[in-house]
Amino acid sequence: MGGLRLSAGWQSPAAMPRRWLAGIFAASAIFAVLVAVFSSDSVHRLWGTIAACGYGLALLTVAGWNKRGCDAALVLSFGGALAVPLAWMAAHALQQPEVAVVAQSASTLIHQGTPYPGAAALAATKNPNAYNPYLPVMALFGLPRAVFGSGLLTDPRVWFGAVFLVVFWYALRFGGARDPGRWMILIAASPFIAFELAVGGTDVPMVAFLCLGFALLWKPRPVPAGLALGVAAAIKATAWPAVLVAIALLAVRDGKRAVGAFTATAVAVVAAFVGPFAIGHPKAILVNTIKFPLGLAHVTSQASSPLPGHVLAQTGPVGHAIVVALLALAGLTVAVSLVIRPPRTVPRAVLLLAGAMTLMFVLAPSTRFGYLIYPATLALWLLAVAAGRALRDEGVRQGPGAPPASSRTRRRTSPVTRQAALCSARSGRSTRAAGAGSASAASARCSPGRRA
Repeated sequence: MGGLRLSAGWQSPAAMPRRWLAGIFAASAIFAVLVAVFSSDSVHRLWGTIAACGYGLALLTVAGWNKRGCDAALVLSFGGALAVPLAWMAAHALQQPEVAVVAQSASTLIHQGTPYPGAAALAATKNPNAYNPYLPVMALFGLPRAVFGSGLLTDPRVWFGAVFLVVFWYALRFGGARDPGRWMILIAASPFIAFELAVGGTDVPMVAFLCLGFALLWKPRPVPAGLALGVAAAIKATAWPAVLVAIALLAVRDGKRAVGAFTATAVAVVAAFVGPFAIGHPKAILVNTIKFPLGLAHVTSQASSPLPGHVLAQTGPVGHAIVVALLALAGLTVAVSLVIRPPRTVPRAVLLLAGAMTLMFVLAPSTRFGYLIYPATLALWLLAVAAGRALRDEGVRQGPGAPPASSRTRRRTSPVTRQAALCSARSGRSTRAAGAGSASAASARCSPGRRA
């Protein structure tokens, strides 16, 4: 597992110690309360108010209801932190600006054949929301609203969420997580996903495709992994580092043939979705997806945070140039590390990607805390998958048909009981290997009073 070691008792949220689930819901409730009290955004405050109630009810349920309390708490957290606030905000058109940007890009795609406003039109505007910093696949999430008008079921966030739930479930399942349904509910209800999705959500489907891509690399399956990461790379340029990390992993672990299959697939997907617009409207895609996110357009992004990159960029042209240089240097450092010391396992590749993304967001000139959804979700997915694989590996070590036991159970088992189990396993192997006579001899060797 690339250095990850987890107890088999973590294979499912329902199997977690109740105190851990209670701690998760308590921390989530505190976060929601802080958002409700201190946020300056009314949409954020609304989410915080509703989510705090959901997390609070989940906490009370898991603490006070022994039978099926964990499952009920998962449902309450999912409903209170995600389903209810998302449905309410979608029905009443309460949203962050990026939701409208996605819907407008779909409308522009229908009427003008491109999701990007032209460079001439952008030159005359001072509205940062007139830009579309996303790649073409993102516009597909806005098509229901562009075609059928505003409403609960046409809100892009509903489709962000639907795609996330399906793709992330497959990422958990292909990765090897036990009980992927409960893990999906727990992670989707966490503030990392629920907060982001309820108010905006543009990053949510992409991170699910990242997880799916690396889940498919475990076998490996280079072509399906290329499809998943290619789709992610055609949603937002933020996914491009993941493609490079995957190539480095395949190169050192599986060889040139796997690298070629993966790279060809991922590049073909990106070319199919991005190529027509890059060829037909090169200046528009340059201004919208490269210059604007880097703060090089005449209008700057509204994304802000107290992170170092944004703070330094706000000091003036010199500070902004320094930030861009630092960002380029960080990217070069990560690229060099992929060549000098490439990751040899999926967990190491995912942890490297999470660290690189964290560094990238900290140094970006236009950034916000919401971007940390990428490293956080990658880490949570890896935790769930590592727990399931640890349980499977423990079962393999114990032999076919042996029920997995936690470390606490093994400590409570007496030496006599452990010896009896060992002798039983030996007797079974002897029977299969040489018949009843060998089985009798094995039984005699393991009889009471005789040391094995």
